[in-house]
Amino acid sequence: MDGFNEKSNEEVEQQQPLGCLHRFSKTIKIVIIGGLIILLMIPMFMIQDLISERGRTQEEAINEVSKKWSLAQTVTGPYLNIQYPVVTENKGEKKVSIKDLMLFPDELSINGQLKTEILKRSIYEVNVYQSELTLKGSFSSEELRKSRIDIEQLQLDRAAICLNLTDMRGISEQISIALGDSVYIFEPGMDNRGLSSTGVHAIANLSELKTNKKLPYEIKIKLKGSQSLNFIPLGKTTRVDLKANWSTPSFTGNYLPNNRNVTEKDFSAQWQVLNLNRNYSQVMMDYSGANIKEVDNSSFGVNFKIPVEQYQQSMRSAKYAILIILLTFGVIFFTEIMNKTRIHALQYLLVGLALCLFYSLLLSFSEHIGFNPAYLISAALTIMLVGGYMFGIIKKKKPALIMSGLLSILYLYIFILIQLETFALLAGSLGLFCILALVMYFSKKIDWFNE
Repeated sequence: MDGFNEKSNEEVEQQQPLGCLHRFSKTIKIVIIGGLIILLMIPMFMIQDLISERGRTQEEAINEVSKKWSLAQTVTGPYLNIQYPVVTENKGEKKVSIKDLMLFPDELSINGQLKTEILKRSIYEVNVYQSELTLKGSFSSEELRKSRIDIEQLQLDRAAICLNLTDMRGISEQISIALGDSVYIFEPGMDNRGLSSTGVHAIANLSELKTNKKLPYEIKIKLKGSQSLNFIPLGKTTRVDLKANWSTPSFTGNYLPNNRNVTEKDFSAQWQVLNLNRNYSQVMMDYSGANIKEVDNSSFGVNFKIPVEQYQQSMRSAKYAILIILLTFGVIFFTEIMNKTRIHALQYLLVGLALCLFYSLLLSFSEHIGFNPAYLISAALTIMLVGGYMFGIIKKKKPALIMSGLLSILYLYIFILIQLETFALLAGSLGLFCILALVMYFSKKIDWFNE
């Protein structure tokens, strides 16, 4: 009897740890699933890096084409640079130095007609344009007199008419200005007499400014550029009227158009900016980098936006990967418990890898056919793969159909979130609340401590 009792006690001692593991098998499985989810974040981070890399490649292609064609243009001017002598005295010795002042126009009216086209570099598209701009307005000495400047001291016979452009390669024809009764041909460069070092200038005799006479001007420019076209509002009143054969303009800068009309084929827009709307005056003396920065920051214009942002949308989609993996693994786990079947950790991992591969398919397809069709094709392939694999494991149609339906709903939900902008946070929060409620509901039906 003693031998029998000893044997029985040994069997009980051996069965106790096995029973403990058996009792907590579901908890152990959840821990393993959690580890697999963390492990699957490694390929997801690699895919996100790939998306970023492809986005950088696109930017490099756009910059390369833009540099060969012409960069985004900002038109500043016309304005006058006038020199004047300043006498300083140091220990009885007089010294004369030459300083500059800037005189901006009373009126600046810009009328532009743009023709846009798409250039390709490999699989990437770059939007470029050719423009015909007419700049009209007038100069006067009114603001000089208001600033109490001695006009007689100004070297008006050697004044510089300045026009700044971002990229000189965009100039298609010689530029001239009709100023009063004279016509002046612009020379390349600024000769250290402008707000910026890039542009053109012309030396003119503007002695007529000593009277109250207004000097009307007109400039016609044929200018090439890419991506965007911007203007600086130097006039007391600046009016810009643009028309282009582009259907998706993005108006940028400090001022939006007063009027706009966008159709499926083209757009037109009109701006009006007063000198009261900006933080610098019509006359700039002893100007510094801060003054010039104020001028640069007052720009406005239009960005010729290509309505293809597949890399940004792919990245936004990839950020929801952990949600899809977590919920899919949760459904597989509940299916495993309720159908009293066994699914190996390796099979969980394979399903997770299929879910990760969705984002690689999405990225590669979207570069050729656009984001929306790519999303549909990638989601359909992933749903069929995971659903078919689940049917092969469990040998039952219902769990496989449930899994396919769940993935369909999840991918549709994520697609809607990506399309939303203003209500994305609200829709995302409500969706997560509903998902958590469903998980809590099904989890209470499981006996976590007994098979």
